[in-house]
Amino acid sequence: MIALGSDHAGFPLKEAIKKYLDGEGVEYIDCGAYDTQSCDYPLQAEKTCLKVLNGECEKAVLCCGTGIGISMAANKVKGIRAACCSDYFSAKYTRMHNDANVLCLGARVIGEGAALELVNVFLNTEFEGGRHQRRIDQITELENKY
Repeated sequence: MIALGSDHAGFPLKEAIKKYLDGEGVEYIDCGAYDTQSCDYPLQAEKTCLKVLNGECEKAVLCCGTGIGISMAANKVKGIRAACCSDYFSAKYTRMHNDANVLCLGARVIGEGAALELVNVFLNTEFEGGRHQRRIDQITELENKY
């Protein structure tokens, strides 16, 4: 199960991602926004990330205008490793090496086709573990330290 969230700027891209996931048979929870009326991305990020933290969803995809603001907010939620990606390599390796559990996309930065490709690689790439686990543990230590 995947959690989806956006602000008003990311809403159209989130809707395209929903159609893509429907076609792939991937279940998801839509955490909003539900239209293009102005809303605050930090609240949308928190609501969506909590679905990952409580185990209801394995991963999440968040969309805002640039992907940056919503990723900053998501990374304030303890236990979330959110990556703002706009290219295939980054989306793949953030899963393989960083075990990212949230993909953030900028609806005003990348087109729908590229975004769907990034969602696909993000959802279908496994974490390699090994030496990378040590670094994930170090990130967690930093998170717990401050």
